Amino acid sequence: MLPDLRRTLLKSWLDPALRALARAGVTPNMLTLAGALLCAGAGALAAMGLLAAAGWLSLLGSGLDMLDGALARATNQATRFGALLDSTLDRYGEAFLLGGVFLSASGQGAVEEQTLVLLALLGSLMVSYVKARAEGLGYSCDVGLLTRPERVVVLGVGLITGLVVPALAIVAVLANLTAVQRLLHVWHEARREEDGNRQA
Repeated sequence: MLPDLRRTLLKSWLDPALRALARAGVTPNMLTLAGALLCAGAGALAAMGLLAAAGWLSLLGSGLDMLDGALARATNQATRFGALLDSTLDRYGEAFLLGGVFLSASGQGAVEEQTLVLLALLGSLMVSYVKARAEGLGYSCDVGLLTRPERVVVLGVGLITGLVVPALAIVAVLANLTAVQRLLHVWHEARREEDGNRQA
């Protein structure tokens, strides 16, 4: 019931927004680029120590970026290059923000925070890599405790509220666990495939 209600509420807000964007001549790639630029700006703000502003800007940029796929589907503009551009700039946007937080922590000599940033960045990249590599090999890999939308929200809220270290710790731990979770998921799929081939 709740997931259905959530989807209905989201659709009631999303559909008019997508129609307005389409009427204005906005393309999915424009949204992708705008989202990436805002996330890069968030990284610059974070590097200057303006963490709350960086958090708000990162949420705005990521929100725009998450509309691009919906707009592409709604306007029949989905392309393979658009999907590649979106995935690539998503990684850059996340790296820019975490890099900005790292530079801010470096200026304060916050070694714990720097370490968590590096672990969070490693986990974020590996979550995406395992999924991309698995799908390239023909396996489905849509599972995950902490995918990009959740990471964006956790980090953005952490920056806004000043709870940067707890937010980084959550991303650092759960992103890496998600990468392992996806690896195990594909391992189980591969085992089932091998068992099926032996029985055939």
